[in-house]
Amino acid sequence: MKYQFIFLMLTCISANAQEIVGKWITVDDNTGKEKSVVEIYEKEDGKLYGKIIEFLEEGAQPDDTCEHCKGSMKGKKLMGFEVLSGFEKKGDKYENGKVTDPEADKTYDSKIWVDEDDASILKVRGYVSFIYRTQEWKRKK
Repeated sequence: MKYQFIFLMLTCISANAQEIVGKWITVDDNTGKEKSVVEIYEKEDGKLYGKIIEFLEEGAQPDDTCEHCKGSMKGKKLMGFEVLSGFEKKGDKYENGKVTDPEADKTYDSKIWVDEDDASILKVRGYVSFIYRTQEWKRKK
């Protein structure tokens, strides 16, 4: 009985991670246009990470470099870039992670969660002190 309970608990934890694990479409805050596809996956450390796997902007190519990026990202390839890192499960959310904006060359403390009213929406919140901004990414079908 004890082992059945442990198995059931591990299955539930894994199912929650699966809600977020997958491919998500990022949306530009200013234009509302779809920008890229980020694949969120779980590493061996049990934390969630996300990398750019596809560009959706017209004319974008997989080998494109970020010429308008600032700092260390200027001129670097964005395909495969890890924009989400180190998210740990806390209740219905994943917290204590980092989200990186390669264009601004900035990394923010972050948490992510699936919208409770619409499972096709992922909320990605970045923090600087007590100020935050939340983006909505769409699940890729």
